[in-house]
Parts: sequence; C-alpha cells; structure tokens
Amino acid sequence: MTEPRGPVDSSRVPRFAGPATFARLPRLDEVGRADVAIVGVPFDTGVSYRPGARFGPSAVREASRLLRPYHPGLDVSPFATQQVADAGDIACNPFDIGEAVETIEEAASGLTADGTRLVTIGGDHTIALPLLRAAARRHGPIALLHFDAHLDTWDTYFGAEYTHGTPFRRAIEEGILDTEAIGHVGTRGPLYAKQDLDDDKRMGFGIVTSADVMRRGVDEVVDALRQRIGNRPLYLSIDIDVLDPAHAPGTGTPEAGGLTSRELLEILRGLAGGNLIGADVVEVAPAYDHAEITSVAASHVAYDLISLLALSTPPAGPGR
Repeated sequence: MTEPRGPVDSSRVPRFAGPATFARLPRLDEVGRADVAIVGVPFDTGVSYRPGARFGPSAVREASRLLRPYHPGLDVSPFATQQVADAGDIACNPFDIGEAVETIEEAASGLTADGTRLVTIGGDHTIALPLLRAAARRHGPIALLHFDAHLDTWDTYFGAEYTHGTPFRRAIEEGILDTEAIGHVGTRGPLYAKQDLDDDKRMGFGIVTSADVMRRGVDEVVDALRQRIGNRPLYLSIDIDVLDPAHAPGTGTPEAGGLTSRELLEILRGLAGGNLIGADVVEVAPAYDHAEITSVAASHVAYDLISLLALSTPPAGPGR
C-alpha cells in the first residue's frame, strides 16, 4: 500500500504561505485517488434570509491552515491512516436551483464511484439532498444525524420545493433515508406552528434539542444517538448554526441558545467507530463572521469528521 501523502510540512513552509487547500492537503489530481475527499460546494441560492454561504468553502479552507496531523481526542492521525485530498469545488448554476441540485448529485456520485468518501463544505443546506441521493445510490437507505438549529423538514418556501429549509422532507419522500435511524440534534428557536413538530415526528425524526444537550449532558446524548443509529451506514449533516451565535456568528439564520463548539465536537467524537459514509458542514457565511470564529469552528468540525472516517470502515454498499 502506498504511503498516504499528507499536508505540507509547516516546519518548512509557514502556515500562511502556499495554496489554501483544506488543512494544506494535496489536491485530488496530485494523488490520483483518495480514501476521503474534501469538496466545496459554493452555492447559496436556496437561502431564505442572509446570503453569503457561497463563500463558505474558501473561508473554511483558509481557516484550516492551522490544523495539525494528530488528533489527541480520538488518538488518530487521520492523514496518515488514509489518503485525504482536496477535490476543489463543484461548480453549479447559481441561477437555477433544480439544475444545481442535479449537478451536485452527479459530481458527488462521480467522486464516490471508486469508494471515496466525501466531506463536503457548503454552501447552504440545500446541497444536503443531492449529497444524500449520491450516498444512498451506493448504500441504500441511510441513517442520518442532522445537527442544526432548524428542522429543515418544511415543505416549500414561496412554492419552491428545493431550498435550505426543505432537504430532509424531500429525502424522506424519495425514500433515501432509513426512517428507523434519523434524528436532529441542537434544534431550538421559534417555529411557524406546532404542526412543524408534528410533521417532523410523523416522518420518523427524533429530536435532541440544544436544551436537552445542556440538561442531559454530552455522554447521555451520545448514548441515545448511538442506540438510535445502531450499526447502519451513517451520514452526518452539520449546519454550523447548530452552534450558538457566540460560537458561530457567520451564518445565515442564527438562533440564540445553541450548542458550544466544545459540545458539538464532543458529541461527534462520541460517534467514533460507527459506519460513517459521508458528511457535510454547511451554512458558513463569512461576511457575517468576526475574526474567523465561524470558519475556524467549521474547519475543526470538518477535521473531526475526517478523523471519524479514519476510525470507520463502513460495510460495502450497493455497487461498491
């Protein structure tokens, strides 16, 4: 087996120098094939409030320059045990949501055709639907843990079916999620009506609110999540607004009372050893950020996701 090519050596090239690939990793075209590919989707046409997440991938890559090769919390060197590479961005139509969704699905399917797993940096949460479609094409209906202030299971906005508030309703309708193993983590804030919760429950989602995390603690929450998802192929979708605005001000729809970055990272680390097949980190809108607070948090979340993939060996899915 060829030794994985890791990040640029920061003892030889200063962190602030050179191209801003994620964590200063090689580009995918430099290594030919990767076990894990980092891909950006600079798309935010599906937002309902603040735009700007189209600039998220570049901001997260820039903030990731300070990441280091060894993860002490998980006792893993994620770039040494697997080939990780930056696959660049998926360029999609910013004026046509339907076409963009199709483009993202096709690109994600192409990137994962040889078994590569994706960590995707958005972009708004609309992109989760085509990414889930591509994952389900390989693995069948998949388990989902969705970290977000919001449910994202609404039906339409202004008659539009594909927005950042609707991806998981569409995924349920399309049969690409395992409804025995789906849940939201970190939800909070006002809703349009109590019916939103009733609809969400009917779809099969369990909910762990941000207040639940505060009251029950990380360990109890992790135990409940692991029991819910079991050993199923798992996809993690993380909206950075799951964090409190104190920890992630640079996002499109902030809500008070969210998780701390420490709580989010510890919950993710508690999922180590599961059958993780892919993940995304979305809704970083750097124009609203301060001192890179949000993009730094997102870069660390992405690093933890890569580390979880290093500790996960999912079973072969359909077509693998």
